[in-house]
Amino acid sequence: MVKLFNFWYLFFIVLGAGIIVGLYYMLRNKKYITKKIVLFSLLFFNLALHFLKLTFPPYSENPSHAMREIWFINLCATSVLFFPFLFLSKNKTAKDYMFYIGVVSGFLALLYPTEALGKSVLTLDLWRFYICHIIIIAVPLLTVMLGLHRLDVKRIYKVPFCLMAVLLFIICNQVLQSELGIIALRDGDIFNINWHNPSLIWGPTDDVAVLFSWLTPDFMKVIPFGEFAGQEKFWPFFWMVPGVFFYFLLEPLILCLIFDFKNTVSTFKNGYHYVINLFKKKKDAE
Repeated sequence: MVKLFNFWYLFFIVLGAGIIVGLYYMLRNKKYITKKIVLFSLLFFNLALHFLKLTFPPYSENPSHAMREIWFINLCATSVLFFPFLFLSKNKTAKDYMFYIGVVSGFLALLYPTEALGKSVLTLDLWRFYICHIIIIAVPLLTVMLGLHRLDVKRIYKVPFCLMAVLLFIICNQVLQSELGIIALRDGDIFNINWHNPSLIWGPTDDVAVLFSWLTPDFMKVIPFGEFAGQEKFWPFFWMVPGVFFYFLLEPLILCLIFDFKNTVSTFKNGYHYVINLFKKKKDAE
């Protein structure tokens, strides 16, 4: 059984690291096309596995649960859906999103594996969970490490916008689920934020959410209109926006410094000299 910091918890983290290292050494001297085929195959397998889970417990034993979970209602599930297409795209921003979001979301899922905690290691769904999240980390990481994509700190400002678009996609999924009868319609309690809220879009529901909520402006914590105006309630989606900008500008910057240190430092130096020259020109003009 997986519990925080027990043997199996550490085993799967070490296994994930071992798979990434093994794939790197296996592919580092291979041709470009070989690297691309292998990494895309992993992403395609992950997408197929997302639907194949319907064939084994607990999904095969509970159709309503299966229909609820097969949709793309959290960040890692959307990564499973989008990553094969982003990987084939020639768009650099798309591959940036893969790297910055895949690495951090997959890593956090292994660090705090809510779906795996309390499950036996003999459970097929537990292995699916770990395979899925290891691939979410491994492929974007190897895409950069193997030279299939190059990071550029000048593009990191786009990452929060991409993430917010994905969060809106998740909201649409959840609204469609409710309208199609897959999950219960929101009841009459407007303050109930535990309405199928795996991505915290509807509001903070656990201790981890404080990482975002401390950045939320006070006016986004109260209802602005109607009969409940002034009462405490976080604005759905919008409450996360300040945190998304803070963390997903900081995290890409840190990763750029790790994986592209020379060019990142050079970009900042050039920017610094550019600003200094502007001030000099303005002073000279006066």
